[in-house]
Amino acid sequence: MGLRGIENSVTRFDDVFVPREDVIGGEGKGLRIALTTLNTGRLSLPAFCASAVKHSLKIAREWSAERRQWGRPIGEHDPIAQKLAWLAGTAFGLEAVLDVSSRLADDNRNDIRIEAALAKLYASELGWTAVDEMVQIRGGRAYETAESLARRGEKPVPAEQMLRDMRINRIFEGSTEIMHLLIAREAVDEHLKVAGDLVLGDARPVDRAKAAARAGGFYARWFPTLTMGAGQRPGSFSEFGRLAGHVRYVERHARKLARSTFYAMGRYRARLEQKGHLLGRIVDIGAELYAISCACVYADTIGREQPERRQEAQELADLFCGQARRRADLLFAQLWANDDHAQYSAAQQVLSGRYAWFEEDVLDPAGDGPMMPTHAPPADEQFESPPAPAEATAGG
Repeated sequence: MGLRGIENSVTRFDDVFVPREDVIGGEGKGLRIALTTLNTGRLSLPAFCASAVKHSLKIAREWSAERRQWGRPIGEHDPIAQKLAWLAGTAFGLEAVLDVSSRLADDNRNDIRIEAALAKLYASELGWTAVDEMVQIRGGRAYETAESLARRGEKPVPAEQMLRDMRINRIFEGSTEIMHLLIAREAVDEHLKVAGDLVLGDARPVDRAKAAARAGGFYARWFPTLTMGAGQRPGSFSEFGRLAGHVRYVERHARKLARSTFYAMGRYRARLEQKGHLLGRIVDIGAELYAISCACVYADTIGREQPERRQEAQELADLFCGQARRRADLLFAQLWANDDHAQYSAAQQVLSGRYAWFEEDVLDPAGDGPMMPTHAPPADEQFESPPAPAEATAGG
């Protein structure tokens, strides 16, 4: 669909022998070595996404000023203005996440697995939405290829190519669904170390007793930290200026997220691993809080390194943080007020074929149903097409 500059192929190893002296890292350690490269890959993708979103903002801004409807630029009409503001905030937020995460990686003192994973997840999801919004703003011209526009004498903006290229980021280097599960596992890992025998419910009575004693001591120290913090003090984090309120928001809601996660563990116990959508919301809240933190830090960094840009950076950070806070608040509300159970039950009915009758009028060239042409070709073109190559019919 996209990334057409990349060659894809299937690599096969038949009867391959590796001399013992050429084995890297030890036999059976290949996966571990491969996984060490993930942080790099998961920071490269946010870089791709952030640059595409900034380009989308530029395209949308220029077109919104150039294109006129009802006597004024379309960017002055509220629906388009809202999209422009969202694009500007998102572009700043994604660059902030990339900048802060990369600095943490370059420091070489931090385990940034969670930060890199959050950056990849967050940038790929918001990046896709951002490019889609740019396409919506440009309208029909965005659906044309750059070559088509150039042939008509217009600026060859590759909007449709950007949309195709962006779609894969939600899939490779770990799909969104897999990233949710991996990050959620990291989030509850400390709890599982302390109280896993209690939560999972498959331990022997003696092990459960030991776990209860161990958990009691841990949570006696941990729970008080979830009630009060700097986020409750109005004057805290004043070094961030007008952004201090957003930092306080993160501090308060990070503790709220910890409480919600612990409650979910207690409520669902071993069944929690089956609540993928719930875990996804928990991770998405964490991603929003991380992004808000990054935006505030990044604006502060710009202000110190480029004092003449301090105000503009704080304005963009404030814009993004407001958007992210609304998303986080909605996700918090949906943690315990949702239709996940009904949706899951309905999906199982779909899988069982209960509603397959509803699909019977679909013409499916790749399936068993009849394929009827919607328009008959001209008489001189009514010839039998050659069969498709086997590779094309194998699915792929």
